[in-house]
Amino acid sequence: MNIRDYVQLIDDASVYDVANISPLELANNLSARLGNHILMKREDLQPVFSFKLRGAYNKLSSLSEAAVSAGVVCSSAGNHAQGVALAARRRNARAVIVMPITTPSIKVDAVEALGGEVILHGDNYDEAFARAKEIETAEGLTFIHPFDDPAVIAGQGTIGRELSEQMDDHVAAVFVPIGGGGLIAGIAAYLKHSRPGLKIIGVEPEDSAAMRDSLRAGKPVTLDHVGLFADGVAVKRVGNETFRLCQELVDEIVTVDTDQICAAIKDVFEDTRSIVEPAGALAVAGVKKYVAEHAVAGESFVVINCGANVNFDRLRHIAERAAIGEQQEMLLAVEISEEPGSFRQFCEAIGRRGITEFNYRYNDARKAHIFVGVQLRHGAKEHAGLLQKLARLGYLVVDLSDNEMAKLHIRHMVGGNTTGIENERLFRFEFPERPGALLDFLQAVSTDWNISLFHYRNHGSDHGRVLAGIQVPENESQELEAHLAELGYEHFEESDNPAYTMFLA
Repeated sequence: MNIRDYVQLIDDASVYDVANISPLELANNLSARLGNHILMKREDLQPVFSFKLRGAYNKLSSLSEAAVSAGVVCSSAGNHAQGVALAARRRNARAVIVMPITTPSIKVDAVEALGGEVILHGDNYDEAFARAKEIETAEGLTFIHPFDDPAVIAGQGTIGRELSEQMDDHVAAVFVPIGGGGLIAGIAAYLKHSRPGLKIIGVEPEDSAAMRDSLRAGKPVTLDHVGLFADGVAVKRVGNETFRLCQELVDEIVTVDTDQICAAIKDVFEDTRSIVEPAGALAVAGVKKYVAEHAVAGESFVVINCGANVNFDRLRHIAERAAIGEQQEMLLAVEISEEPGSFRQFCEAIGRRGITEFNYRYNDARKAHIFVGVQLRHGAKEHAGLLQKLARLGYLVVDLSDNEMAKLHIRHMVGGNTTGIENERLFRFEFPERPGALLDFLQAVSTDWNISLFHYRNHGSDHGRVLAGIQVPENESQELEAHLAELGYEHFEESDNPAYTMFLA
């Protein structure tokens, strides 16, 4: 199919029985901060709080009555599932929805409330997809693909049609989240036809950049591992058709990290008083990074706020990371003299900045190590200036603001410094979070080696995160490496991490 064919499909798409024409709103606060006009396309205001019902309903509308009567099946981490369930209810069709076990409960509950038959299977989308395809064959149902289907792509493309009527001629680029690619493919097909000079910029998480890697390779590639924080776009492999369209139509892809996504969620809240999910904030995070890197001013950009299905208990993790992502907080490990007045002198060096946390543990009679969070008012410039000032005053300082282990674990563990632990190696593990996941992890890593340190904290996200110290004699190192490889858990050795050596080793 060529672009004109897609434009015709989009013009003929049937979505407004279930979807609304979402508003395009100026983000006043964000626009003022970035020095550009930022317009938010509010797909988070759809009946299922996501754009996904557009493609799902358009696909169901294209099916024969016999296929509708037989029922449909899909696999989804949540938003596509809700779209299919709502569309099926409107068409009086049976809908079987296979969702990963790690899917946030708010999405599972929403699908069940819409009449979908939920089956929880697998730790990720790909495992759920395989199970859904088995059910398709066994029960004679029609599979509704979440992104790699022309009817689904055309349904999502109705957003592009709406934008062509809502935007003025001054908009320079549209920023679109990418998971499997259906949303950006549909929007790009319509807008590149109606406004050829408009840039289409995709945004992906750094740990789930399947489209970026595929475009670089010149063909769809399968990622070995995807981050689950932005679960709505956690796809290991993009679609063949969406890849073809993106290869032709997408101008650029920006990737962002977890802290930048959390900061973007806060940005959306401050402008709209709505809380979007991590995937829903990708476009905002992307436009912020793009503006900073290109030093753009006075332009108009559109961002797609694509979804708002977030578990409430994830907000503590989001809030904790947002300040760092916005460069409104820095985390430092500092060595100070163990003598009267040293705390006061350090605080005087920090000045009248807010202290978000201050952790201290006696180390020896000469020195003390402190872990401190400092509020910033002027971002990166103030961050660099404070580091220079502390170094000039003679403090030994390690900047931990980008240290994942420090942000996830050490800030909750300061005070565990000890002696007499021999042959300790430190590892950070990630595993799919679900009921019983920690027990499964402990049973899997159970070995003949002593566990000398352990920290786990439920962050309200889709990854369980553990920091573990394991005492391993040097002559058994290869045996340990083989054991960890066999487990299959994503893991990182942190034995040389400065946060560990200063506070726990």
